[in-house]
This record gives sequence, C-alpha cells and structure tokens, in this order.
Amino acid sequence: MARIFITGSTDGLGQLAASALIAEGHAVTVHARNEKRARETAAKVRAAEAVLVADLSSMEETKKLAADVNRMGGFDAIIHNAGVYQVPNNAVGADGLPLVLAVNTIAPYLLTCLIRPPQRLIYLTSGMHSSGDAELHGLQGDKPRASYSDSKLHDLLLAKAVARKWPAVYSNAVNPGWVPTRMGGAGAPDDLEAGYQTQVWLAVSDDKKARVSGRCFFHQRESRYLPAADDVAIQEKFLALCEQISGTRFPAGARSEKRHL
Repeated sequence: MARIFITGSTDGLGQLAASALIAEGHAVTVHARNEKRARETAAKVRAAEAVLVADLSSMEETKKLAADVNRMGGFDAIIHNAGVYQVPNNAVGADGLPLVLAVNTIAPYLLTCLIRPPQRLIYLTSGMHSSGDAELHGLQGDKPRASYSDSKLHDLLLAKAVARKWPAVYSNAVNPGWVPTRMGGAGAPDDLEAGYQTQVWLAVSDDKKARVSGRCFFHQRESRYLPAADDVAIQEKFLALCEQISGTRFPAGARSEKRHL
C-alpha cells in the first residue's frame, strides 16, 4: 500500500485519480480549497485518509498545507493536480498575484520546497505549454504574471528541475489531454480515463516505464514537449524567479522518503 497526496482533488482528474488509487487499496489524502468543498469531497471520496484544506492562491495557506502534510508523516507520491484555467479578468489571490500564477506556478513550487520529498512527484502540465514563454518574461519585474500556457510550461520546468536536483525522486510531468472535466468542458475530445490513469500509474506502478524521472507523459507514453524545458539555464532562472516571488528557496540535496510501494 502506498500513501498519496493529491492537490485539487475535489472534482475532475484529481478526484478520479484519488478514487482509482483508493480502489486499488492505497491510502489517499485529498485537498480542497475551502471547508465547503472539503465537506463535499469527504462525501464523494469517503475512503480518503484525510481531507486537507488550503486556498492555493494564498502563499500563507499553501505553506500551512505543506506543514499539515508533513505532520501526517511520509508520503510515497504527491500529485500536483490543482490548477485554474478561466478566471475573471484581473482576479488575484491573497498576495496580489494573478490567480493563474499563484495557483498553477507558485503553489506547486512552494509545496515542492516545503513538503518532505516523497519517492514520486507528478506535475500536471498541458499541451498548451508549448505556447508558453520560455524566456520567463512574465515572472520578472514588480508585477509578475503568467498566462495558462506559461504556467503549464512552468510546471514542466519544475518537474524537470526536481528530477535533475533530486536524483532519489522520480519526478515527471503529465499532459492529461483536453478531457471532459469542468475545466475542459463537456465537448473536450480526449480520453478522460486515460487522462487520470497516467497519474495513477506514475504514482504507484512497478512498471519500469513508470520508474523514470524527468519525463513528460501523455496517456502512459512519453510525449514530445518544448525542448527549452531541458535547458538547465532556463530551469535555474525559473527557480530563482520563483524564489524571488515567494521568498522561499528551492532546497538542494533533498532525500526522498524511502518506503516500499
């Protein structure tokens, strides 16, 4: 049995992955952004080990979430599933950051920095990452910002940087495809089951194809991605800019929790 923590697991891909992992006999902790959503999630995913609450648009709440996860002991895998796509114009989080930047970029960065590293980390990217700004202009200056495409490139960069810096951890990115969730819309053409099963597979499988690091997957197969994501200088620039925005430095030389899946 593995212990897995999944952000953004109140519905969609996160909840489907949680339910699938629980059905396989694993212990899953889920996450909701507020108490109302937490109650709804607890009712839907009744066998969850716990439901943790945090608004990921707030750095303070994100840091508290990391502390809550650490208090629960070691996890084998963490799936960074939470994300926002369509938000009201000029919508910002508690710290004044645009919601897309706060939730899709800074929150997974902070959680990665502050939670004791598990054996496996999975970050959700998107095919739209290929339109992201590899020069990272939006993260620079006094008013950092990010488009959705930028933020999904950021998630891929983070997965790649973690894989390089933490060799004891399997760190990978997943493009779930354009799937029919609340975010993707009812008319989305891709396979919903294949979208969440890739996260499940990477989190717990003994398949040698899943026990790799620094890769980008689509439907359990390695997929093509923007070559700039492999550029170490861009990865380091990204980490430095995230540190500047969040005030938290990426830790070097972290060791993963050594548990047997």
